[in-house]
Amino acid sequence: MSTLDMNIAVEHPGFTLAVQHTLPLEGITALFGPSGSGKTTLLRVLAGLERARGRVAFDGAVWQDDGHWLPPHQRGIGYVFQDGRLFPHLTVRGNLEFAAHRAAHRTAARAIGLDAAVAALDLGPLLPRRPGSLSGGEQQRVAIARALLTTPRLLLMDEPLSSLDVGRKREILPLIEELPRAFGVPVLYVTHNVDEVARLASRTLLLAAGRVVAHGTVTEVFERADLESFTGGLEAGAVLRTRVAAHAAGVATLAVGAQHLRVPMADAPLGAPRPIRIHARDVAIATERPRHLSIRNVLSARILRIEPAASGNVDLLLDVDGEHLRSRITRDACDELGLAAGQNVFALIKSVALESTLRG
Repeated sequence: MSTLDMNIAVEHPGFTLAVQHTLPLEGITALFGPSGSGKTTLLRVLAGLERARGRVAFDGAVWQDDGHWLPPHQRGIGYVFQDGRLFPHLTVRGNLEFAAHRAAHRTAARAIGLDAAVAALDLGPLLPRRPGSLSGGEQQRVAIARALLTTPRLLLMDEPLSSLDVGRKREILPLIEELPRAFGVPVLYVTHNVDEVARLASRTLLLAAGRVVAHGTVTEVFERADLESFTGGLEAGAVLRTRVAAHAAGVATLAVGAQHLRVPMADAPLGAPRPIRIHARDVAIATERPRHLSIRNVLSARILRIEPAASGNVDLLLDVDGEHLRSRITRDACDELGLAAGQNVFALIKSVALESTLRG
């Protein structure tokens, strides 16, 4: 596992970014927060594209400190911007070969080959084309491959899917998900899209108003009701870790411990992990297993905590075979059902709510 040590400050008119944090990096780590929280500024400081006061070190190698500043090309970083930023006068192959040539000084043992990057991002048919003839999703796939071909020690991705439609996002998400495993490089992924965090990341660093307000596993951070005010209106919910147990006729059966959810899902390889962000408002509660009901997803659960929420509501934190789920109901409903911590209940989740989350 790599480690990123940061103790930096950047001042802009009306905004100050101040981050002092040691961040473990393994797989994909999401740098998450509302627009204007400082995510891109922090990424640019890490890449050496913007000056800041203080210290940055990666795995013990100091990138900047008092009197010392390492330029971007010496930091061993790959950077994927919101737009592709490809060379328009070169073909896709030319763009990739340019990146590979710049990394030629790296040791052969660490070098990421062009063929491997092309295969991982499914770029074979695009190699003779120029960027101007590519769709936005195709350009971003090329940009990711180009960043990989610099053989980075750390891959920084700045909202690479923000300009793409839902269909293109669904094509690229599985490719990004595989990058750490396929190439052994940790990824720091900037986004304000909670469903991207749930799908891709194992850990997250939450920024708000230029400060770190939370860090931990995605499950830990997004089940905390006290963080709602820092997330720019993000609705309460939780990330449920599931795995594909079966798939037929466009419907996947997802295992949650010993229980199952059935959700519409076009592509679902057996055994694949599928974290799902479920809004608390989409989870109803019953004290007895319901019958003759159109809702097909009913999970046995135990109430861990009952917490007050806005507008006369309460939030229930539920344990579902070791996974956590949130439900937001009215205070009246909670009192009428006689709900209490430690009580066994049934959580009801509409498939259309899950379909909406997965589609986003």
